Amino acid sequence: MAKIERLREAVHGKLDLEDMQHKYAAGWRLAALEWEREATGDQPSASPGNLHELPFGLRIAPDCIHLEEEPTEMKALNTLMELIVQDISMQRMADELNRAGYVTRSGKPWTAVSIFQIFPRLIELTPQIFHEQDWGSRRREIGRVAWNS
Repeated sequence: MAKIERLREAVHGKLDLEDMQHKYAAGWRLAALEWEREATGDQPSASPGNLHELPFGLRIAPDCIHLEEEPTEMKALNTLMELIVQDISMQRMADELNRAGYVTRSGKPWTAVSIFQIFPRLIELTPQIFHEQDWGSRRREIGRVAWNS
């Protein structure tokens, strides 16, 4: 399979047709076009992110077609799964995630409510997490933690 080069440029002002023609001549092809504008309060946003938010732990891949794991969010979900196995309160789970430096997707600290809201996503990922190669070793380490400490 041929190696694909990608070039992402921010456009400030108007799109320059001459620059696009030079890119085409150099072998580049247009792969995506993203529009933005200042939102007015009386119109619903057309942003796909607002219509169907990406599941926590995933991000849009560089090809802009597929989803891929977001490493930091997946680590937070794995940590949360370990905390659930320890059978601790949601507030303490939030405290532990905050202590470890994880934040919610909006960049805010975790709370008991945000932990509760992420549970459906965690339930969806449970089979995947349990089948990971390193879950078995993590599970043994979790067992060494004092039960419900």
